[in-house]
Order: sequence, then structure tokens, then C-alpha cells
Amino acid sequence: MIFAGKRPNNLGVSNGKLAACPNSPNCVSSQSTDTVHQIAPLTFNTSPEQAIANLKSIIQSLPRTTIITESQDYIYAEFKSALMGFVDDVEFYLDRNANVIQVRSASRLGQSDLGVNRKRIETIRAQL
Repeated sequence: MIFAGKRPNNLGVSNGKLAACPNSPNCVSSQSTDTVHQIAPLTFNTSPEQAIANLKSIIQSLPRTTIITESQDYIYAEFKSALMGFVDDVEFYLDRNANVIQVRSASRLGQSDLGVNRKRIETIRAQL
């Protein structure tokens, strides 16, 4: 837990948006407009309720993961790295208007994440 860092206080959904990524490259967001941070939202071909339930079970199946907050349209989970205990804050927002799940995955500390946040979201996308 040496490298856990403090939980950010800017998480959650505000006016249909997740928090913007910081300038550092260790964050991806489906609502970001720049190429460094941009990632496609998660799509689903079930009901929104079933999609969020499927997403929750995928999150729970991943190692070193804790769901911190969840509601009908939102899940916030912490993912810890195996080696140093770095924590990534990962958010999922069910955007019913666009019929997609918006995502944001960001490392708490450091600059580079060696692509871990992007890879995590792509792993979840493949399972969803």
C-alpha cells in the first residue's frame, strides 16, 4: 500500500460527464477529445440494466479490484497493481442517451502507466 496515494475528490458524474483526464498520459477517457487520452466507450447489445450487471460481474472477476461506489448508472472501482500496490481509479457511467458506457481509467500517482489503463479497458470491452 506504499503507492496507493489519496483517493481523488473529483470523481463521479457531473452533467453527464466524468472528470477530465489530467495532463499526464496515465489516463484514458471515452469523453476525452485528445488522442493521448481518448478511448472508445463500451458498447452493449443487451438492456442497459443487463449491461451494467454484466460489467459489474466482469469487474468483480478481475484481481485486486474493489468496487467503491455503485448506483443504477455508475460504478467506481479501484484496481491495485500486483507489484507495487499502485492504485488506478476506474469509473463507468451508463450513458442512456448515447446507449453506451462511458469510461475513465486513471493512475493516481506517477506519469506513465505503460499503457495499463488502456489495456484494462480493452480487456473489459472484450469480456463485455
